[in-house]
Amino acid sequence: MFTGIIEEVGRVIKIEQHGENRRITIQAQHTPKALATGHSIAVSGVCLTALDIKPQSFCADLAPETWVRTSFSRIREGAHVNLELPMKADGRFDGHIVQGHVDGVGKVIEFERIVDSDGRDSENWWLHIAIPPEIEKYTVYKGSISIEGISLTVAELEGIRCTIAIIPHTVELTNLGSLKPGDPVNLEADVIAKYVEKMMKGAPAASSLKVEELVRQGF
Repeated sequence: MFTGIIEEVGRVIKIEQHGENRRITIQAQHTPKALATGHSIAVSGVCLTALDIKPQSFCADLAPETWVRTSFSRIREGAHVNLELPMKADGRFDGHIVQGHVDGVGKVIEFERIVDSDGRDSENWWLHIAIPPEIEKYTVYKGSISIEGISLTVAELEGIRCTIAIIPHTVELTNLGSLKPGDPVNLEADVIAKYVEKMMKGAPAASSLKVEELVRQGF
């Protein structure tokens, strides 16, 4: 499990075809030192398995499904990716529950400076994303959404147009500054919303024993 708090931005330095899979090599200064072969790591919101770990790089294999259904389809050598190690059991929970299971791909509409009350550019930004309908239904004003693995808060929602307020710290420590209009981005809806939807449908919990049977047996 992850929290959407990015620890480091890595750089893709190699993409190779390995049979039907692609293997990406990611260069990073700190993250590889905390990894061992087989460890999970979130790469721009996608939970991957770390392989071939070196002091300042690691590899991960991408199945065709992962390549096609995530923003990795846009990745080229030199691309920046967000990195997060799994949350420790005794760790502090700073973001929201992020599983690293991408629900869909959105598209960057615009990344613009917020204009202050005096008409001047502020230090903050608006990030406008087009999100697919299957994710829009789980997205609410002031709710959480993971974009490229970053835990963010919805500032405005108009149909499939989702707007996020971004502070300078987030721009500096993530790959958001490298994105351009039209770029695909990985999206993961808040998992709590999915469970709420299932409960609202009224599906009863399955049980192998009815109450009457339990009474008959003396429970």
